[in-house]
Amino acid sequence: MSAFSLAGRRALVTGANTGIGQAIALALADQGAPVTCAGRRDCAETCAAIAAKGGIADEMILDFADPMAAREIFVGAGYSILVNNAGSIRREDSLDYTEADWDAVMDVNLKALFFTTQAFAKAHLDRAPRGPAAVVNIASLLAFQGGIRVPAYTASKHGVAGLTKILANEWAADGINVNAIAPGYVVSNNTENLRKDADRNAAILARIPAGRWGEPSDIGHTAAFLASPAAAYIHGAVINVDGGWLAR
Repeated sequence: MSAFSLAGRRALVTGANTGIGQAIALALADQGAPVTCAGRRDCAETCAAIAAKGGIADEMILDFADPMAAREIFVGAGYSILVNNAGSIRREDSLDYTEADWDAVMDVNLKALFFTTQAFAKAHLDRAPRGPAAVVNIASLLAFQGGIRVPAYTASKHGVAGLTKILANEWAADGINVNAIAPGYVVSNNTENLRKDADRNAAILARIPAGRWGEPSDIGHTAAFLASPAAAYIHGAVINVDGGWLAR
């Protein structure tokens, strides 16, 4: 069997209804994983795309406005791959940022990610036989940079990088790989306004050595690799998939 195969490894991807999450779900399914596509809205489109390619998928409604929404879903379910992609962003000058905005972003991006991953790991470690497991967290370039007008988002993504490292430290010996991906500027609904702004689009492209925006599939393929046996000795890494942005 290929070291990149995910055959027989059941996966759950949060925020899988569109964009990067959808691409990740498709990439995992392409490598043979049965995929649960989770989101606060239905993931029927993603499931249909997987089925059209001969893959196996189901869907689940998970709204991380309740950070503990996933605390009961892993017991006895046989998941060995978790991709924490669901996220939220609210933009406002730091002087005007409200506690409600801060809490809403941190609950989804950091608190929900931690407690979802905790529930996944507990269920996996209770399995017999156990086998390998992988967690892939979706961070951001703002795990390394400050950004502008997104204080909670920036803080949360720095937190995602930190959690990735501590959980890898604690769980690597138990066969759970915990890593993260820091996407660069990717074609998605969230970046549509940037891409439509001719000046901003030109400035962004001028900074990216690869000379193009990322595609969701660029992130999806990296996630599939990190979930596979080929990445068995990668623990606690935050991999930049940014066309060279941070190297510039």
